[in-house]
Parts: sequence; structure tokens; C-alpha cells
Amino acid sequence: MDPREQLLALKPQKEFFIGIDSDGCAFDTMEIKQKECFCPNFIKYFGMQPVSKYARETWEFVNLYSTNRGCNRFLAVNETLRLLALRPEVNARNFTVPSSDSLIDWTKKETKLGNPTLKKYAAEVDDPFITQTLEWSMKVNEDIAKMVFGITPFPFVKECLEKIRLKADAMVVSQTPLEALKREWEENKIDHFLRMIAGQEHGTKTEHLRYASKGKYPDDKILMIGDANGDLKAAKSNGVLFYPINPGKEEASWERLFNEGLDRFFTGAYKGSYEDKLIKEFEAYLPELPNWK
Repeated sequence: MDPREQLLALKPQKEFFIGIDSDGCAFDTMEIKQKECFCPNFIKYFGMQPVSKYARETWEFVNLYSTNRGCNRFLAVNETLRLLALRPEVNARNFTVPSSDSLIDWTKKETKLGNPTLKKYAAEVDDPFITQTLEWSMKVNEDIAKMVFGITPFPFVKECLEKIRLKADAMVVSQTPLEALKREWEENKIDHFLRMIAGQEHGTKTEHLRYASKGKYPDDKILMIGDANGDLKAAKSNGVLFYPINPGKEEASWERLFNEGLDRFFTGAYKGSYEDKLIKEFEAYLPELPNWK
């Protein structure tokens, strides 16, 4: 079945719907994936050895500590290269940052930004940078499969899932490849709390929420739980509610969700000043500009 059709085919079984991001939100996997798998391969495959210090700093800012946290990996490549090209330290070394114009073009016209669609595109265009990006992305997946295992959910995640199951249909809403998502949720024996796991192969997070929940539940009975600006945008573009898992304060965020957030959501006391306060607090954790600016 087509990924979009899978989402559209979901029928409500409960009164409420909750979408949950996975990496960095339910699982403490962002740091290890970005610092040990994504970034070393970014330096290797894109020839960043002469400016590795700045490449690492820029990659980590984009993917962990900025408004772009949690964005799709190919968009992260574009943004990291854009910022690197602006850094005086990089220019002082007479280093030429590679152009990602061909990748930018692809990301603008393709909604399912994953390895399968990039592989197909690479075969069509025979573009060196596209091929290079595909090789990098496939190696990242290999390294994640070898390195990222045995990571349990954040404290209070399972307790929240048990509470959610009583009143809401729950679904993973993520830009992580489906294979990795299934492995992590099944490994921790919490996949049974979910109606479905949606990964990057199913489209954007905005599309996940739209096709799985819009028109099936009232907007004020749909909640997105996430740790990144993309999760907030996915919720707001669909006109539904958002609960933030604050980067660096994940345990406290999940505990608050368990102790008060879910009760407010289920009783209709979430929307308004309570949600606004949480979002304002969340946005302070993710700056738009890097500290070297």
C-alpha cells in the first residue's frame, strides 16, 4: 500500500489522537546519532577534513542546538554547507565549501526525502554531488544500525504511553527511516502502544498528521509531542496542539506531561495560555543564529 494511503486508511478507535516524535523526543538517540554517525561521515564524504573543527561545530549547531534541530538529513546538509560558506574561519583557510545546488533543487521538488527516492533520482541525473550525498546517507544508516542499540526511552515515556492508550490513538511521527524506528520501538517493547509508525518514507511530519488525523478527530483533540521546531510547525500548520519536549530537559518535560499535560489535554484545558506558555519556554532552547554570529 502507498505510504500516504496507509495514513489515510487509519480509522479512529479512540476519542483523541497523539503524534509522537522519536529521535531526541521519546529516545535519547539524537546525540549519539548526530555526533557519532552523521557528523563523522559528513566530514569524510564531503571532504571537510581541512576544516573538520568548524564542520563539526556547524553540523551540531544545525542538527542539535538550533531551530533546525530534527530536520531531515538532506536539508541539514544544505543548511550546514550554507553556514560553513559564511564562516570567516573557513574562508581564512582558503577552503572551498562544496555547492549543494543540485541537492537543494531535489529537496524543493521531492516530498519524500529518503534514500529510496534519492537513489532513484541519482540514477536519473548522474550528478556527482547527488551520488556523493546518497553514499553518505547510506553509510550513516549502516553506522546507526551498528552503533545505536540498547537505548531506552526517556523516563516517564512508558508511563505516558500507558496513560495515552486509555483515551487516544497514538502514532510515531518522525523523519527517521522506518527500519530504524521499528527496531527501536520493538527493541524496547513499547511498539504495542502505537497504531502506526510513520517514518521519512511516509512523507513530511506535516503530511503524517494531516493524513492520519485531520478530519477524523476535532483539532483540539489532536496533539503533537516533539522536541524540535519541525514538530511545532507540523502541529501549527495543521491547526492542532503541540507539547514540547525541551532539549536538555527531556526527563522533566515527560514528567510534566505525565503529571499535568495529558490531563489538561483530555479535559479540554490545554489550548490557550497553558500551551502558549510551554511553546514560549521551548523556543528559548533553540536559537536561530549560532553563537559565532
